Amino acid sequence: MTKVMDIDARGTQHCETTALGVLLRHQGLDLSEPMLFGLGSGLSFVYWDSKNMGFPFLGGRSKPFDLTKNLADRLQLELLAQETTSPRKAWLNVLASLDAGHPVGLQLDSYYLDYFGSKVHFGGHIVAMYGYDGHKAYLVDTDQQGGAVSTSLTSLAQARAARGPMAAKHRSFTLTAPANLPSPQGQIVPAITACADAFLHPPIANLGHRGIEKAGKLVRTWLQRADVPQRDLPQAALLMEKAGTGGALFRNLYRDFLAECTGLLDSSHLRTGHTLYTEAAALWPEVAALIKKAGESGETQLLVQAGTILGDLSRMEREAMQALSRIEA
Repeated sequence: MTKVMDIDARGTQHCETTALGVLLRHQGLDLSEPMLFGLGSGLSFVYWDSKNMGFPFLGGRSKPFDLTKNLADRLQLELLAQETTSPRKAWLNVLASLDAGHPVGLQLDSYYLDYFGSKVHFGGHIVAMYGYDGHKAYLVDTDQQGGAVSTSLTSLAQARAARGPMAAKHRSFTLTAPANLPSPQGQIVPAITACADAFLHPPIANLGHRGIEKAGKLVRTWLQRADVPQRDLPQAALLMEKAGTGGALFRNLYRDFLAECTGLLDSSHLRTGHTLYTEAAALWPEVAALIKKAGESGETQLLVQAGTILGDLSRMEREAMQALSRIEA
């Protein structure tokens, strides 16, 4: 068996920040999960629907792996990311890191992982791998999925080879910290303003505050949009709340990031943004609860209520980001 022995296998809330935490702690850099999420400008929103999708997807964060790239840029970390269509080469890429004593990040489809509770295809899932033996891979996933977990090598190969929305071609990656690491505190303002700018000025109406507004209008039609409302709407609500795709999880992380920043920066704009995101984070669970109830009961009025709250959230988050965009170093 090959294992990276000195792993700090803390599972946290979000898959990408969980994996980043494992890789960076191994490099001697221990940042809170909200700080990793915020420095990576992780907050966003997307309303995504197309003919080949069973049901609309709500995303509450930046695209998978963008957070990692942003964080690496801000902290001048060396990011080595590898992709290949060859399963054999993909496995050799992972072995090279592990055998050298370094954990490795993997992007894969969580559906195939043995331990995964929710059997939904999601090709943007990210884990940290820290060891293997003849039968199993040893991974760190979120707290919800068990933290330090294992899955069969066969299931790992299937998960890495999967194709579909948000999937990458057997992506693996490592991070190396420079000898003179920039102060994370010095990167807070650029991270916040970049995140605010992207949220306030999305290139299409499905993204940012415009995406939340669009979701508020379209959620009212979800009973008609669903093949099986009793299944599809509760599942969408579950993803919003537990996976955080469009719900409170990422708002909670960003709220906590802003709270951590208020202890480091004296800014009225920062405090305004924090207050508004505290309010927004509390409203997202209400939206999910209404969507779940509407699926179970078939009552359109519940979706109208959810749509109204989403409209309020669009305005609230827009105001928060307008304040945050005015922070100065």
